Amino acid sequence: MSRNKYKGSAQSYGVYCDSDVMIPARDSINLATDLYFPAFNETPVSGKFPVILERTPYDKASQQNVAKAKFFARRGYICAIQDVRGRFKSEGEWYPFAKEAHDGYDTVEWLGIQSWSDGQVGTMGDSYAGSDQSALATLNPSHLSTMIVAVGASNYFHSSMRQNGALEQRFLIYTFRMAANSKEAEANPALKKRLRELWPDGLREIIESFPLRKGSTILKELPNYEQWAIDILTNVTYDEYWKQRGYAINEYIEEHADVPSLYLGGWYDTYPRNTIQNFLDFSAAKHADQKLLMGPWTHGQYEVTYAGDSDFGTESHINYNDLKLSWFDHYLKNMNTEIADWPKVRFFTIGTGDGHINYDGRLNRGGYWRTAADWPLKSTEYKEYYLNRNGSLTTELLDLDTDSCSKYTFNPRYPVPTIGGSLSAAEPWLCPGAFDQRGDPKRFIGSDNNLPLNSRDDVLTFQTEELDIDLEITGPIKVRLWISSSAKDTDFTVKLIDWFPATDEYVDGMAINITDSIIRTRFRNGWDNEELMVPGTPYLIEFKLFPTSNIFKENHRIRIDVSSSNWPRFDVNPNTGGKIGIDKSSMCAEQTVYHNQDKPSCIVLPIQPSRHLILPDPSMGYIGSPTGI
Repeated sequence: MSRNKYKGSAQSYGVYCDSDVMIPARDSINLATDLYFPAFNETPVSGKFPVILERTPYDKASQQNVAKAKFFARRGYICAIQDVRGRFKSEGEWYPFAKEAHDGYDTVEWLGIQSWSDGQVGTMGDSYAGSDQSALATLNPSHLSTMIVAVGASNYFHSSMRQNGALEQRFLIYTFRMAANSKEAEANPALKKRLRELWPDGLREIIESFPLRKGSTILKELPNYEQWAIDILTNVTYDEYWKQRGYAINEYIEEHADVPSLYLGGWYDTYPRNTIQNFLDFSAAKHADQKLLMGPWTHGQYEVTYAGDSDFGTESHINYNDLKLSWFDHYLKNMNTEIADWPKVRFFTIGTGDGHINYDGRLNRGGYWRTAADWPLKSTEYKEYYLNRNGSLTTELLDLDTDSCSKYTFNPRYPVPTIGGSLSAAEPWLCPGAFDQRGDPKRFIGSDNNLPLNSRDDVLTFQTEELDIDLEITGPIKVRLWISSSAKDTDFTVKLIDWFPATDEYVDGMAINITDSIIRTRFRNGWDNEELMVPGTPYLIEFKLFPTSNIFKENHRIRIDVSSSNWPRFDVNPNTGGKIGIDKSSMCAEQTVYHNQDKPSCIVLPIQPSRHLILPDPSMGYIGSPTGI
């Protein structure tokens, strides 16, 4: 591919910044915004330019945001970076995520009518700044022209703040982290000092005492922060609270703007289901181009080649600013950039590496970029892998005995520790990415030894025989478990694992986490009501794991681990059937997982035919490079 085929905006200007421009919201709250203009000799260039907006709770004047804004201004854009309501220099009180739609809409419309604007506003941003774009787009502002939604939400109840009924406690940890640089802390040096002392080491005691109780921590000094944390903990059903625009983008699909949008996510990020769901929803409902880009990354780490203890090779990263520039040049300046030839879907398949440990101490997982016309891939063959009595995982149900089952005791006071996964915003207490599923007290909170997780009595393991050929799993993953419990309410977790055979470098083999999820059984029949179980009665529970794309290599095994906790990633179910987040008592639960002809438990895997296993094209550059991919 010729480097001259695509031409994007060159660095042609200097930069002039107009700081702390106060853009009025409809309720007269002023939103502090830094405007970066193309300039000559520190004077803004006359004329009209397209505008790029990012709205952030992480300080518009941070070094990272300043560098980003100058990058685009030098290339012929006006870049607006705004502190969201209640953060840093913007007025008002911060209530995270839920209420960003109207402020974002008002900002886009203000930017679109200024004398220096050509009327087009593109939005960009990651995580919170990804989700708040989608929130404002549900109001369909007339000047919104395109979006790059990186690791943003489709629905925070279904697969982010809560997941199949359980709370992702990283958001409670996030509240303390954000409190440390809050306006309230800046105005009170003593409070700021106490909050800063909590992060990170002082927070461990608070995490170990979760669930959070109102008035029991330093958050009582920041009532709006504390109230939000209590709200997401105690609002447990899918009701009007969770259907606010900032939480539930997919409740407003018809109203949402019809503009070209890139949805960018990572397999080990916290938003892979959300990212793909956004792409699916808006591809089906809108006429403008909708694109999906999924890499092997953890949260926001697009420019590195690893996730946890796995490395995916030099091609796995992207040049993020160049990628965004190509997108905006194409859709805001009508330029012939690499985006012009992009298919609808690009994704990274993990697993073609040689399995050695590299010089950084990471497992060489390898992988390569792929393209597709849609998602899931049309070649997908969904195949049930059944749990069996002898710990095997097979495509045929072997247990014909109607009494066949596996049992364990779940003690909520001794939960299974979190070791990697699709996480964000809680380092060092939660380590995102891929890790050997083995304890390490120095890295994983809740881990008290160096033994494999499945050496615990409360973890069930089911695995295939060693594979005789490479097997690719790419797409959505579903679990169907027949269970019963001595408790009225409890949790079940499932983790998909790639088991690596023993080598001289890892003599016990390695069990690398691919994806996982959890379900709270009181929500087994729907998210809008709670239905307790009758102890000892069998029930079928079904839930989705996060999607992935992984090649299980020859001599590896496909493995799943079943348990009832994953802490501190998820709140621990006390097993009492009491009010979630309020009940202070707990009890052990005797758990049963059935695997027989009458009650067949299985995981449904998206298998790709072997003919679709191809080697990467060495002529392909990484995404965002001058040649594209």
